[in-house]
Amino acid sequence: MEQQGQHLRRSMGVMTGVSIVIGTVIGSGIFFKQAEVLTTAGGTTAGLLAWIIGGLITLAAGLTIAEVGARIPETGGLYVYVTRLYGKFWGFLTGWTQVAIYAPGIVAALATYFALLFANFFGISTTYVPWIALITIFLVTGMNSLENRIPSAFQILTTSIKLIPIAGLIIFGLFFGKEHVLNHVITTAAGGSTSGNIGMAVLATLFAYDGWATLTNLGGELKNPRRTIPRSIIIGVLVVMLAYVGVSYGVYRSLPANEIVRLGDNVPYKVAMTAFGNLGGRLLSIGIMVSMLGTLNGKMLAFPRMIFAMAEDGVMPKSFKKLNRYQEPYMALWITAVLGAALGFTAAANWLSDMVVFIIWVFYLAVFFGVFKLRKQAKQAGLLNDPEIFQVPLYPIVPLVAIFGALFIEINTLLSEFTMVLTSFVFVLIGVPIYFYYMKKQANRQ
Repeated sequence: MEQQGQHLRRSMGVMTGVSIVIGTVIGSGIFFKQAEVLTTAGGTTAGLLAWIIGGLITLAAGLTIAEVGARIPETGGLYVYVTRLYGKFWGFLTGWTQVAIYAPGIVAALATYFALLFANFFGISTTYVPWIALITIFLVTGMNSLENRIPSAFQILTTSIKLIPIAGLIIFGLFFGKEHVLNHVITTAAGGSTSGNIGMAVLATLFAYDGWATLTNLGGELKNPRRTIPRSIIIGVLVVMLAYVGVSYGVYRSLPANEIVRLGDNVPYKVAMTAFGNLGGRLLSIGIMVSMLGTLNGKMLAFPRMIFAMAEDGVMPKSFKKLNRYQEPYMALWITAVLGAALGFTAAANWLSDMVVFIIWVFYLAVFFGVFKLRKQAKQAGLLNDPEIFQVPLYPIVPLVAIFGALFIEINTLLSEFTMVLTSFVFVLIGVPIYFYYMKKQANRQ
């Protein structure tokens, strides 16, 4: 494999790294997944538990991949890790999945959630939501086509701003909310209670927590990535976990459980109004929208770097590795934007978000196992205790928590949403003939 990111500038430090982790994680999910988590969990106690379990799994996953990232500090993230660990074929399928499903699916879902809140805020018909989402995607992509200092600064700014609505909802829930948080059961139209599925509820939280691994795509643009990646992921995930449990508590204190379920995607707007009145609620809604823009910006900052890495390896069109005069991979940026915009017109945001989280965790799982392989290789090379390389604490307990957590989610989803799982694997398998096409093309050049 060629050295990745050799033409990209190493200009991002820990502050930017933490802001990317927090900024790409805290976005739409914590606000728009409240109804889905509550519905699938079956009640408020199980709902809070789902957010806590999702956070613990994410923290274990983040710590595990932080060590992998420290041992393989290159641009490309999961694609590079799986290639190094298991070979070109599996690495390509990892990258292909992110190019064809994960990245555009996440971008589409985020932009759609932003557009829904934007439409509610300005009283625009929801029929225009896909078009608002498209414009949003293209504007953010245009900004990311400029020198990376600009989207990096925007990331830090929006991360700071997005903590305001988070803090507001937590404070309201702690001191002013009128609803009891625990033991509220969701009732059906017939008056009965839902059975609850904690596994699917945790899956829904994982979309909200998703983004912690996005930073690894930027290994070639981080200063001292061996230290920056783990520090950024650990600090970022801890902040996010505390914020999410706090916000969920605030939402449950603000509205009755059945009301949250009934409102669905309108929960964030209603909670803001309930908590802070008309003016305060509208200001809080602006903060939430800024939060979503920051998340989308972070995704667009990181996703195209993986496409760039694949193009450098000759398994994506050569045009995808082209850099503009600001040294940004503009072709990779715009292909991600176009695919995301297209998906926004063809599938529901909740369905997309659940599907992409399921399929990406399949590849996360492979990388979790990879930390054991890397440890063995480091021991054989006499580099196991290199002080310059981050090591996951409480090894092997933390990697095993990540592995069993991932298996729990994947198996539960397979049993509960078989059609969705089948659809995601069809997209993955489409990449197989494409891989062999590029291998044949490379062989003919030799």
